[in-house]
Amino acid sequence: MAGIYAHIPFCKSKCRYCDFASFPDKIGLAESYMACLYREMAMRSDQLKGYKFDTLYIGGGTPSVIDENYIAMLVAAARKHYNLSSSAEITIEMNPGTVSAGKIETYKKCGINRFSVGLQSANDKILADLGRIHTLNQFVSCCKLLKGCNFSVDVMIGLKNQTMEDISQAIEVAAAFGASHISMYALTPEDGTPIYSDYLNGELPDGDEVAAQYAFGVEKLKNLGFERYEVSNFCKKGKESRHNLNYWKRGEYIGFGVSASSCIKDVRFTNTFDLDEYFKCIISGALPVVDRMEILPEDAKDEFVMLAMRTTAGVDMNEFERLFKSSFAATYAQAIAKNKDYLEITESRARIKDEYLFVQNSIICDFLRS
Repeated sequence: MAGIYAHIPFCKSKCRYCDFASFPDKIGLAESYMACLYREMAMRSDQLKGYKFDTLYIGGGTPSVIDENYIAMLVAAARKHYNLSSSAEITIEMNPGTVSAGKIETYKKCGINRFSVGLQSANDKILADLGRIHTLNQFVSCCKLLKGCNFSVDVMIGLKNQTMEDISQAIEVAAAFGASHISMYALTPEDGTPIYSDYLNGELPDGDEVAAQYAFGVEKLKNLGFERYEVSNFCKKGKESRHNLNYWKRGEYIGFGVSASSCIKDVRFTNTFDLDEYFKCIISGALPVVDRMEILPEDAKDEFVMLAMRTTAGVDMNEFERLFKSSFAATYAQAIAKNKDYLEITESRARIKDEYLFVQNSIICDFLRS
């Protein structure tokens, strides 16, 4: 099984922390862009005839900001050009400030069966500071429209002036209004984004404060029945994101649209981040790839371990041996010995202990051989 990703690079305004490819001033190009995206999907179809796809993820940007009929046509194009499973998980990202009953009805009719809603915070002052276009009331209204649907909610920690009560409220609101999945991310202030100045000015929580917020959030989610299955992702039983699990298991995926990444047959490639260049490529019949890299066998091993270590399941050592014809314990003996106090190792699995999962980056680095 493999996954499909489609990038919709439009939004009403850019959030202060966002470094994704999104163009709030070019939404008038949405019709032309979507026509090119459908064409790109058709262009790659022969190459991927032998694949069966189990997930389709529509991300952005803000996919819900464009006309819902473009989204329905995207799903139809995926079904037309690719072997998309009849039981595929089809997800769309939504900003609560851009949804309506009509949009959600169209999404459901075209086959979308999972929704990802960006809450980030339940505090309107914090939302305004982040540059979000929605309020808590709009989020609640969105959830009411999604009643009975399978949906995920994004919550952020590490924000300026954010309290434990703010974090608690965001999680409680998401759970109370029916979310079956909650992603709790720590803010990463990227250089070049407006929020980076807050970081330089010392206005954001430090590492210890964010770690305490994370630990608080984990406990809160656990008490509300959400199981952690990856460092930032929590869900009710059986409600994991199949699309993200495919990434963490080093599955194959194809991406369409500006900035979309793909990994097929151990070759990783990325589309141009430039909207004009994307148009030029597609119109001229050329694929918009600007970066291509073959993943060497030794790098594939490290990548497998790095991604698996992010999850609570950890590394399946039998799967590692099947894929790479080598022993996990022997290959990473030095890293295992150095981190023995932070790891839980059984006969078939190696995982980072729950209490150290938030600082997994420093542990994983020891497994990445230069």
